[in-house]
Amino acid sequence: MPLTIWLIRHGQTEWSLSGAHHRPDGPAPHRCRPPERPSPWAVGWPAGEFSLVLTSPLSRARETCRLAGYGDAAQIDANLCEWDYGNYEGRTTADIRKGLPEWSLWRDGPLHGETIEQVGVRAEAVLARVSQSAGDVALFAHGHILRILTARWLGLPSDCGRMFALSTASVSTLGYERDTRVISLWNLTVGE
Repeated sequence: MPLTIWLIRHGQTEWSLSGAHHRPDGPAPHRCRPPERPSPWAVGWPAGEFSLVLTSPLSRARETCRLAGYGDAAQIDANLCEWDYGNYEGRTTADIRKGLPEWSLWRDGPLHGETIEQVGVRAEAVLARVSQSAGDVALFAHGHILRILTARWLGLPSDCGRMFALSTASVSTLGYERDTRVISLWNLTVGE
């Protein structure tokens, strides 16, 4: 059982700044430098190394991991990829709502993309993997997958991820209070 699961969202990109739904690698350069390793006293960053470091295969997460000093230790986990937005790739919610005024990603999902249940299954697979770790774990990934992973950590349905706003270049932690799964730290922005 891990002591703490560290969630590190990648730095800001042109896509995240615009609010466009974006999964694949492509023309989305970082506008701001991704978060570097914060000082331990600032957020309680583990004094030693993580027992497991996982990163999404997408370059913005891998680059954030590298800048944080964990590029060599990281293992790529495809389950940490961002939600597949299907036909809504590259579009903002406001743009989608021009044709579908009541549309919600969390309720309706993307046309021809992953369902929220499918993303939840991937989040559960990551949690099963980290549950085998003996110490702190770091996950470098993206906003929606980390929000859904948090909901699943807490035993909530995947769509409850909508309640956990998560900024770019942020650090959050999941852990335990006695034997209850909790959010220990949420949405602390660093390095921007």
